[in-house]
Amino acid sequence: MRFEIMRLNDADGSAVDSTVVDAASVSQIVQQAASTGQRLYIRPADSPAS
Repeated sequence: MRFEIMRLNDADGSAVDSTVVDAASVSQIVQQAASTGQRLYIRPADSPAS
């Protein structure tokens, strides 16, 4: 499964940039963001099967 991770602006919460990563990378990115105080929004990037 893949996830879209958006880095959020501290002032207004708007998305500054985004990237799509595989599930194995999410934990590392979250840990890095936590250590620097970055705010993230994470959501599934895969579209549902039709």
